[in-house]
Parts: sequence; structure tokens; C-alpha cells
Amino acid sequence: MSRRAVLSAALACTAAGALAACSAHHEANPRASAPALATVRVGLERGAAEQRFDGIVQAVDRATLTAQTTGRVIAVYHHVDDSVPAGALLMRLHATIQRAGLGQARAALRAAAARATEVQTRYRRIRHLYEQQVVPKADLDQVTAARAAALAGLNSARAAVASAAQGVDYTEIRAPYAGVITRRLVQVGEAVAPGTPLLGIASLHALRIELNIPQSLADTVRRIGRATIDLGRQRIRAAHVTVFPEASPQSNTFTVHLALPAGLAGLYPGMVVRVAFDTGEQAQILVPQRALVRRSGVTAVYLVEPDGQTLLQQVRLGEPVGAQVEVLAGLAPGEQVALDPLAAMRRLAPFPVITGSAQ
Repeated sequence: MSRRAVLSAALACTAAGALAACSAHHEANPRASAPALATVRVGLERGAAEQRFDGIVQAVDRATLTAQTTGRVIAVYHHVDDSVPAGALLMRLHATIQRAGLGQARAALRAAAARATEVQTRYRRIRHLYEQQVVPKADLDQVTAARAAALAGLNSARAAVASAAQGVDYTEIRAPYAGVITRRLVQVGEAVAPGTPLLGIASLHALRIELNIPQSLADTVRRIGRATIDLGRQRIRAAHVTVFPEASPQSNTFTVHLALPAGLAGLYPGMVVRVAFDTGEQAQILVPQRALVRRSGVTAVYLVEPDGQTLLQQVRLGEPVGAQVEVLAGLAPGEQVALDPLAAMRRLAPFPVITGSAQ
């Protein structure tokens, strides 16, 4: 046996994972009694043309909660990864100053109300006397002005109470919507001022994907408006595709947002996913995935020649299309591929022929 034949035999045994089987089939030609192989003739098929990019999962509703008043953190009720309902109390600030201010505002309101009641009573009396022509009009004008000032003071006192009450409310940090705590930026005992970041929260109910695409694809993606997200175990359609109307002058790319259907499990903000945009149609070669052979990092199929000879052909694959997969290199239209790789391997006699690598 020549050195080349021995090398071909060894390669075939590696690709098939059965060195002993190759030795046994060298004794006799199994094609003499084996039934015909089930094959499929490959050809060019019209399929969707796609462009793929990486995108980042984002929460549509996400926020960094900040302090809106001055105080010291006295309690933190929820921490990172806690799920909270809308309105849940997340953090409390020391409220002594705010409550004192509310007490002063309420006292001022009571005084203003008493003053307004007094002035209103006097106004009614002076007006009655004026109608009886007992007092001059100057007295009526004076009490009318005093009445207006008292009512303005009463309204101002009411606004001050509302503002002070809001200041007390600001000492309780509550969830603006149902979500998950993503960050905690302060500790108990830490003094904060208006604008100090406190907590991060994100809603997992509505998610989207953000990515950038070249400006050469922007019009096509906007016109077709279809995108598929690869989540590993499943591929889903984007609920909506939004292409921003302004390109980045630094990168010449457009930002795209893909709305995801509600209720997807296993997706979290910050994850990277693969996105495929539908950009039209193209001719492609497809083979059933069950016809593939994967051994030692090599992907191949068994070709069946018109004379019945079986060859092992390495291929380069594209993306899966249902139960089939796109072949980018290694196959030509019209070639026949064995559907059962094990049966094709048994027909190799005396040794398989391994064709050139797919480029």
C-alpha cells in the first residue's frame, strides 16, 4: 500500500470516528451488497439575505434614582437583584429638618386662616355699614384691600404646606415602577444632597436591543423593517424596528432599536445577542443538518458520485435555516449529498477520498 493511501485511510477514520471500522471495510467492498443511499441533490435556492450584528439588551424603563432633598441615609430596604413592586419603599432619609419645616408651614397656615377669617368678618360688617351710608367709601376700600391681602396670604401658606409636605415625601425613596434593583450607590449613614445618585432600577417587563448599523444599510433596514434575534435556543422576530433619523458623524453609523416581545425569559439588560436584519433575497445552497459530519473541528458531508463512489467533502457553513443550513463553500449546484452519514461511511471502499478544504 502506498503512503498516500495510508494517509487517506487515517484521515477518513478520524473524520468518521471509527478507525477499526475502516480496517474492517478494507477487506471487502460493501457497495456490492449495500442498498442504495438516500441522497439529496443540492441546488441554488432563493432565500432571505441577512446582515448580522451584535446588539445590547436594554430595559426600556430604567432610571437612576437621585436624592431630591438634603438628609442622611438611615435605612435601605432593598438591595441589588431585589424585585420590587411599583411604589415600594426602597430607602429612607433622616427627616427631622423636613418635618420641622412642615410643622412651621402648618402653623403659618393656621395663622393665615385665622387672619383671613377675621378680615372677612370685618369686610362684611363694613360693607353692610357702607350700604347703609354710615361709613365712607374709603373705609370699604381699605377693608377690601385687607381682605385681598389676607386671602393671598392664606393661599401662600397653603402652598408652603404643600411644598413642606413634598419635602417630607422626598425623604422616602420609592420605586417609580415594578422592576429590579440594579445598583446601590450609597450606604447607611451617608449624607446626601439634591442630585446625589442613590439606586438604579430597571423594569424587565419591556426590553429592547440597541445596536449600530452602517449608513449603507440604513435605508434598507428602515424600508424592510424585519429583524431576527438569535437567543441560542430560539430565534424570535423583533416586534418593531426603529432606525434613528440621525447618523453619528464619528462612526457613520445609525442607531437602531429593536422592540422585543414581552415575557421573554433569560434576557437581562447588558447581555449581548446576535441580530440578523432581512435585507432582501439571495441565491444560496442549503443542505439538511442531519447530513453533516463534524469531527475534530472539521465539518463535512458525504458526496455520492454518479458512479456510486462516496467522497468526504469539507464544507464551510453559514446560518441555519430551519432544519437546513446554508453552505457558503465546498458544494456546487447539482451535487448529491448522502442524508445518512453513517451509511455513507460504511460504503467507503477500499478507502474514502477526502476532497480539498472549503475556502
